[in-house]
Amino acid sequence: MIAIGNTLPDLPLSTPRDGSPTPIDSREVFAGKRVVLTAVPGAFTPTCSARHLPGYIERIEDFRARGIDVAFISVNDAFVLDAWGKSQNAPDDILMLADGNAEFTRALGLEMDASAYGMGVRSRRYALYAEDGVVKALFVEAPGEFSASSADAVLAALAE
Repeated sequence: MIAIGNTLPDLPLSTPRDGSPTPIDSREVFAGKRVVLTAVPGAFTPTCSARHLPGYIERIEDFRARGIDVAFISVNDAFVLDAWGKSQNAPDDILMLADGNAEFTRALGLEMDASAYGMGVRSRRYALYAEDGVVKALFVEAPGEFSASSADAVLAALAE
């Protein structure tokens, strides 16, 4: 599993732009930036939609004030992430990243098997903070939990 001090892998992802999937390398997301990357098991799933993304939307000004970009990643396609972001009224500067084949997720060692729920390979719930692509903080949730990767918890940890 990815650890503090590791460099994030450079792999292709996609992001919705103008209603279409647009390729984006993970290097482009992180190079020269301070970024909180938050992963969810799936767009439109209950906790992700009711608590996870809404918390970051509510606290986006706090991240902006600290010069930190926010991105969400899920093992979904860019169309799904586009619809999810729009349904949540996510601001344009919360970058939605599609890891449709779970390549990035697997490279981090943060995949989970959700086949029992008909969802196949998905990402574990986590948040990480990276500076110029180097992981500085990592908040991985235990299965079924939601606390460590919430916007409030990440902001509190980064304030220490």
